[in-house]
Amino acid sequence: MPRLHLGQWVDSSVDWLQAHLSWLFDAISQFVTGMYDGIDAVLSAPAPLLFAGMLAVVAWWLRGLLAGVLAFAGFALIDSVELWDDAMSTLSLVLVATIVTLVIAVPLGIWASRSKAVSAVTRPVLDFMQTMPAMVYLIPGIIFFGVGVVPGIIATIVFALPPGVRMTELGIRQVDKELVEAAEAFGTTPRNTLVRVQLPLALPTIMAGINQVIMLGLSMVVIAGMVGGGGLGGAVYRAIGNVDIGLGFEAGISIVILAMYLDRITGALGRQVSPLGRRALAKAKALAGGVKIWNYRPQPVVAVTGVVVLALVAGGMGLFGGTKSADATDATNVGQGKKISMGYIPWDEGIASTFLWKEMLEQRGFEVETKQLEAGSLYTGLAGGQIDFETDSWLPVTHAQYWDKYQDKLEDMGSWYGPTSLELSVPAYMKGVDSLEDLKGRGGEFKGRIIGIEPSAGMMGILKDKVLKEYGLEGEYEVVDGSTPGMLAELKRAYDKKEPIVTTLWSPHWAYSTYDLKKLKDPKGTWGKGDGVHTLARKGFTAENPQVATWLKNFKMTEAQLTGLEAKIQETGKGKEQDAVRAWLKDNPGLADKWTPVAKAGKTADGKDERDRALNVAWFPWEEDIAATYLWKAVLEERGYTMNLKQFEVGPMYTALSRGQIDVQFDGWLPSTQKKYWDKYSDSLTDIGSWYGPTSLEIAVPSYVKGVDSLDDLKGRGGEFKGRIIGIEPGTETMNILKNKVLPGYGLDGEYEVVDSSTPGMLAELKRAYAKKEPIAVMLWTPHWAYNEYGLTKLKDPQKLFGEGDRIHTVASKEFPKQYPQLTKWLKDFKLSEEQLAGLENEIQKRGTGHEEEAVRAWMEKNPGTVDRLAPL
Repeated sequence: MPRLHLGQWVDSSVDWLQAHLSWLFDAISQFVTGMYDGIDAVLSAPAPLLFAGMLAVVAWWLRGLLAGVLAFAGFALIDSVELWDDAMSTLSLVLVATIVTLVIAVPLGIWASRSKAVSAVTRPVLDFMQTMPAMVYLIPGIIFFGVGVVPGIIATIVFALPPGVRMTELGIRQVDKELVEAAEAFGTTPRNTLVRVQLPLALPTIMAGINQVIMLGLSMVVIAGMVGGGGLGGAVYRAIGNVDIGLGFEAGISIVILAMYLDRITGALGRQVSPLGRRALAKAKALAGGVKIWNYRPQPVVAVTGVVVLALVAGGMGLFGGTKSADATDATNVGQGKKISMGYIPWDEGIASTFLWKEMLEQRGFEVETKQLEAGSLYTGLAGGQIDFETDSWLPVTHAQYWDKYQDKLEDMGSWYGPTSLELSVPAYMKGVDSLEDLKGRGGEFKGRIIGIEPSAGMMGILKDKVLKEYGLEGEYEVVDGSTPGMLAELKRAYDKKEPIVTTLWSPHWAYSTYDLKKLKDPKGTWGKGDGVHTLARKGFTAENPQVATWLKNFKMTEAQLTGLEAKIQETGKGKEQDAVRAWLKDNPGLADKWTPVAKAGKTADGKDERDRALNVAWFPWEEDIAATYLWKAVLEERGYTMNLKQFEVGPMYTALSRGQIDVQFDGWLPSTQKKYWDKYSDSLTDIGSWYGPTSLEIAVPSYVKGVDSLDDLKGRGGEFKGRIIGIEPGTETMNILKNKVLPGYGLDGEYEVVDSSTPGMLAELKRAYAKKEPIAVMLWTPHWAYNEYGLTKLKDPQKLFGEGDRIHTVASKEFPKQYPQLTKWLKDFKLSEEQLAGLENEIQKRGTGHEEEAVRAWMEKNPGTVDRLAPL
């Protein structure tokens, strides 16, 4: 029988549809995207627990108190595993698909119930739609609608449509014919018969169909994640691609919670809106002999009131968001209104540096809140995450007790001033008192008092526990707990009257400029060596605020600058600290730009700041791609860009790039490995340039497998390797080269089978075999961290069937250089050495899946200046 070229006919049909109906597909895409964005905005607007409360009230109304409590607990669990946004995206996708499906399914089911011809035609079509593998629908979905939520929604609609149509038709056909005939006998029109008799009685069956539509929609979320649909499906897809059991379980249990909630609610809603259902509920309640507390359900008006009240509370708290008042086109507006909290101890350098940073951050578009605290409270707040950062930690001595206690929950941004010194001081008119030793025996002169500061301050502990004891002063002098302003007020009062006084002080301090004071020498060194004044932040601050963290780490002040700022604050007066800072910055032009530099805004052709447009970046789970992608994410976020990451297979990724739905990807192996994609799409792409090379593709075996050094050596030894070569993702050009060129070229295609897998799966199999010292042959490439982790032999390729070696290119969409002129320049200059790339890959491997950003930050700390080198200001 001659071969039917069915595939070619379908391809031709698809090409014709693309050429002649692209306007229709664009319109559908815009409509579906608009629906999705609108619903997602509404669902994501309230605070998670408030919205969980609304959903719990609905469950309480429809299912009872126990159902409401369990619903709240389930959604709280989703929030606790940090998948709330993904869950709301998934719920939005399901709701859009359900709404569109029902708009089509219900009228079609009604038509089929009233016409045997329509029913006969639709039945095989529905059978075809329901039995066709769901993933097949993604192929035309990607072609017609690109990547993102739209193809996922379209595939979900097609897959979920059949039960909606079938159950609607079945429900109407099951209505007692005698009731229909009675209605018609009384002169009821066909339309009224349908609306007033058939549909109400068919509602339980129709609602069961709606329930099935929703459940089938949820079953499609993982497939939607494969085409960039995001949500929980995207999380599951990432977990599968990276063999991440933890993420997979968390995303899976979140899908289960959503599914159970929607299943129970739609089932209960069906009983509530159906006359038959309400009658059955009333009978059940009567037979139960009264309402149990866990089954109690409020009246609909009470439930609606509860939801409205929660919505008003959310709105009143500003949780539904609002328009940003900041000018998004201002190149200095890095913060975009983001809130940052600062704490400070009322020490002069702390006040000066805190209000200096408050002013500079507000100039950069952040909203800054400052809180004055005791040292103990400040460190506790930092460790608990209530305070973002503070600038007055004296380390390693003065604040040692707090650092020792909380260091695991803090980030040290480094020292911005030092060395400091702690001391006791007396006025210069106190003759014969030049050292701590000179205080002994003169306690009566000083009224037996040493005027201290805040009792929680580190220096107060050193003074009481070490200094007084070492110099034999603890029985003669009492340390008066107070505050820094109180100590300075007492010093001023005594100094004006020329009375003896001894106070705690430190350097630098403006008091040494205002008064003639003597620092009492410490011959025994009990105060310890001078500290550095450090900036400390809560754990996670750097990851959440990379640009601010970079500024803080690079911040330095000279003694002249610090004392000058302190003097200006003293001169301006209490409560006007920020006014003083503004005046001081005006007198010292250029310092704010030096301490908080921002990238010059690249301008697009229409004069807009290129950072206004979010950057869509594609990646696939190859180690060098993960490394480069997350490296640039960290760099660009510090330069004010917003980057959206989407994991793809290679083919869909190039399709998305060519359509402009993805802006850039960092792992283009050219000219060989990804040649077929480049040849197909090059007219719609931009080659930004190569950042690493040359690369190589190879088969690798453990070094303990002797006598196998070349691909020729594999011949005849298939039994040793179980006739398998462990591969990676089946759609990659690497695998095509291996299957179609390398194995036939070396006569291995009859002896070995290439096992399709994934990169993480191949590495897991290599690790297992290596641990047992079993022979194994795997598909690998250079650069790869596995060569540092294991003793491996790269099999020589004398026929050069793997090619001569590629370079890794940054490939972008056609319009990318116009949309991102500054970024294009940075990417053209981007280069990584083999040592740098291997180090970054190893750091990511060491920290594990899900901690890529943390790993990049750690690597950047070991390679200072990375941001300025890759994205110079």
